[in-house]
Amino acid sequence: MKIRPLGNKVLVKPKESETKTTGGIYIPDTAKEKTQEGEIVAVGPGALDEKGNKTEMPVKVGDKVVYESYGGTELKIEGVKHLIFDIKDILAKVE
Repeated sequence: MKIRPLGNKVLVKPKESETKTTGGIYIPDTAKEKTQEGEIVAVGPGALDEKGNKTEMPVKVGDKVVYESYGGTELKIEGVKHLIFDIKDILAKVE
């Protein structure tokens, strides 16, 4: 399945949560923290400004990003969790 976000939306694949602590203790799924990092999988074309010009998206496919903890819409693509965000919910790029 191929998903193409519209407007100012981006599709993000969240980073997997750690399953083991640095001390070697395994963390159960119920105790894992919700991740706020991921990789951009698809980018929308951008929104239109007041004059009808398309605004450039500040991220591209492959960028690693940090996003709002409770933003986005969750969906599964071929059994893998993904999130669709408005570009304003992306807080930073990870370099």
